Amino acid sequence: MNNIYKLCLAFAIILSVPTLSSAQKTTKYKCMVQMTNYTGEGAYIAVSLIDAKGAYEKTLYVMGSDKKWYPDLKEWHKAYKSKPTNISAVTGASVTGGDRSVTVFDIETAKINKGYKLRFETAVEDNKYYVKDAEIPLTTEGLAAKTEGTGYIRYVRLSPN
Repeated sequence: MNNIYKLCLAFAIILSVPTLSSAQKTTKYKCMVQMTNYTGEGAYIAVSLIDAKGAYEKTLYVMGSDKKWYPDLKEWHKAYKSKPTNISAVTGASVTGGDRSVTVFDIETAKINKGYKLRFETAVEDNKYYVKDAEIPLTTEGLAAKTEGTGYIRYVRLSPN
């Protein structure tokens, strides 16, 4: 009887190994975006995972929940329309000039140090659009650094949550 128990246990472990190894491990990162003191409406910001070839892979977060303004985030919207996904769980309020936003999102640990980037794309109604307001290399160093923006974003800082 003891041998049957050991055999069943070994068989159960063998069956579960592919399931465990195929599960994608993620790390939660707190993301703080500090905006510049621009004037105008709140900025819509799309935070995307960009692969090593520069292609959009996944939407991590969208700051701005009114879908009528999504086309203003031109590059992100083009990718989003080609592979529509439910992003309702990863949307929040737009961010106005001088304010800051703190959000949390998951990053697959297998993507770190593999050539991926986080892209922060911004648009403000009746103002300039920035396809790469901030880009953070998805490296150990990049995730730990403060990244300066080039448009509406003053800087972005990430920390493991």
